[in-house]
Amino acid sequence: MPEAGRSGPRIGLYPGTFDPVTNGHLDVIGRAARLLDRLVVGVAMNAGKGPLFPLEERVELVRAEMAAVSGRTGTPIEVQPFGGLLMHFAQAIGASVIVRGLRAVSDFDYEFAMAGMNYRLDAGIETVFLMASERHQFIQSRFVKEIALLGGDIASFVPPLTLQRTRALLARTEDGG
Repeated sequence: MPEAGRSGPRIGLYPGTFDPVTNGHLDVIGRAARLLDRLVVGVAMNAGKGPLFPLEERVELVRAEMAAVSGRTGTPIEVQPFGGLLMHFAQAIGASVIVRGLRAVSDFDYEFAMAGMNYRLDAGIETVFLMASERHQFIQSRFVKEIALLGGDIASFVPPLTLQRTRALLARTEDGG
């Protein structure tokens, strides 16, 4: 179990469902990567949220974006699926930091409570909050999904591959396939 103040590489974990991955997620990932020696993006199974994309495709979509982010920041970034308790996953990968993005004050109550619970589970893993950049503060995967399902344009909210895959998935659904 990591200890507070330990030396060695700063490994961070940015967890989420990423259904779909948004430009807001990519903003936080890029900013977090500049602060860390290595970043793991953990894609949660989280079937309870009724994901639009299966886990394997969400992992693939996030991975597709990471080479560019890693190239800009110089930080190695890997993408791994996970299930179960976040803190167990963080311990397994040797993370000393959990990165959480905040969009608005409404996110804070939930994130504050989660950070407190995680601290009780492992005080050696710090939670760091990064505010979303101004142009991404309103983007939420839940809204992006809803807009897409209702036939709206999500091009300004998601990266191009995610846009293409979302459109293809919805076309298959409409065709009954």
